[in-house]
Amino acid sequence: MNQIALPLGWPAEEQGEFLVVDSNARAVRMLEHWATWPVRTAVLAGPPKSGRSLLGRIFAARSGGAVIDDADAVPEAALFHAWNRAQEERRPLLLIAAASVPEWQIALPDLRSRLAVSPTAVIAAPEESLMAALFERGFARRHLEARADLIAWLVARTERSHTAVMDTIDRLDRAALAGRRRLTIPLARETLDLDNAAKNRSDFPS
Repeated sequence: MNQIALPLGWPAEEQGEFLVVDSNARAVRMLEHWATWPVRTAVLAGPPKSGRSLLGRIFAARSGGAVIDDADAVPEAALFHAWNRAQEERRPLLLIAAASVPEWQIALPDLRSRLAVSPTAVIAAPEESLMAALFERGFARRHLEARADLIAWLVARTERSHTAVMDTIDRLDRAALAGRRRLTIPLARETLDLDNAAKNRSDFPS
């Protein structure tokens, strides 16, 4: 897989931290070209652990703009005034949420009409290449050696979500540490099967 760091114009301390692939490339392009937005406010939607907040921090550092994270949980009046202020001050504003605007169930008509004309980009579920890269990076950060065959085995058996990848890394990290064992397919199979069996038991009342 080609692991692409953020463009060289983005802050050096963030280089290599965000992997740009098909599932998030549109979001990166939108933030790179903030000066061309038709209005000074845009919306970035993405699932948990997808790097949406990191992109927001990078965007703020590069553009000098403002970011409101978990925007769908912010009072509508506050969002309305923030949107208007961004236009008046000509300072870009990025609203970040788990879902795109139509799912926010906005009651305030004036806010709804303003967000309707704001550009939006959605970070999609990770493709297999990104999942593999996230597993590799996650294990490396924990100083765990993970062979290519293990990575491929995990990608084929893990739900296509950023959260599922991070959860699997946590579970295998704990198992390897507890048993003082190397990361292998047998350890992964044993750990994940045991965890799934325990979950299935908890789903049924005793």
